[in-house]
Amino acid sequence: MANPLMNRTLTSIRNPSLLKSLSSWARNFSSVAAAERPQSDGPSSSFTFSSDGQEPRNETTSKDESIYLKAPSSNSRRESGSGSVTMPTSFMTGSIVGKRFYNQVTTREADDGNGWSVMLDYRTLKTPSKRPLKLPTLSLAKAIAAEWEYQLTDGIRPFTMPLMKLACTALERVPLTRPKIIEHLMRKFNQDLVFCRAPEDNNLTSDVHDKQVEKIDPLLDWVASEFGFKPVVYSSFFGGKQEDGLVIAIENLLKNTDDCELAAIDAIAAAAHSLVIAIGIFRGKLQIEEAIELIRLEEDLQVDKWGLVEGGHDIDIADLRVQISSAAVFLGLSRRI
Repeated sequence: MANPLMNRTLTSIRNPSLLKSLSSWARNFSSVAAAERPQSDGPSSSFTFSSDGQEPRNETTSKDESIYLKAPSSNSRRESGSGSVTMPTSFMTGSIVGKRFYNQVTTREADDGNGWSVMLDYRTLKTPSKRPLKLPTLSLAKAIAAEWEYQLTDGIRPFTMPLMKLACTALERVPLTRPKIIEHLMRKFNQDLVFCRAPEDNNLTSDVHDKQVEKIDPLLDWVASEFGFKPVVYSSFFGGKQEDGLVIAIENLLKNTDDCELAAIDAIAAAAHSLVIAIGIFRGKLQIEEAIELIRLEEDLQVDKWGLVEGGHDIDIADLRVQISSAAVFLGLSRRI
């Protein structure tokens, strides 16, 4: 029996348009900004509008699954920012949240001049908590607009919109939970992937050890030169304690990030099981492909030895590529040059 969640995941990670877009943005952040198309005042879909700003009722979906639309008055429909679209909380999950209800996607400067907004026809896009989706750069706004433009008429698929998800995280979750995010990252720091070294004196793991020395040691040397403390490696899945000076230096780096940077670092660290790799991307030491190679080092050796399991290894690789690439692209596009 088909698994709906698996089908949605496969649709996302095997989607050639998504992977091609992420790859293109990763190679050249500035190429995302393209000429805007004129805004449309065309009709929306069957979603109920509310002119008084109250949440509309949708008979076919629950409250959490509704896309809330606020309509402007008839004489102001053409004015930018006169309406809004609020995404439901379920946008942050893998659910399909409703049919496409807009014709054109454009970008415009925020009303207060501080940031950029995405427009679905004449409506300003908002976050699940109904905050304006004000993005720090036009390039990031263009990239998120491209994600919305990609959506099909039969349904809006959030799992094909990783940049939108990261933007909502940076705007809503990070400001409220910044200390907890940093605490969580530091709690796992001692068990970082790059600190765990396969035993050298075991025939089953000696090839893994040699590959780790070749590929990971240069990154550890960079950490030592960057922060003044060389990481300690352990032949254990549980890692081991690092020097206090290194721990403090890494924690201070995280505290000095802005919300978009911390959201991207947190996403990369979660996918990579490595805060060091996330910081390597953040500081420009690692490129996307280099990071993926380090993350999959041991598993790729096993694949080379025993073969690739279709429907398993290939999905894992594609999923990891989307997660790391989207976070790295988000990081680059969010920076004001």
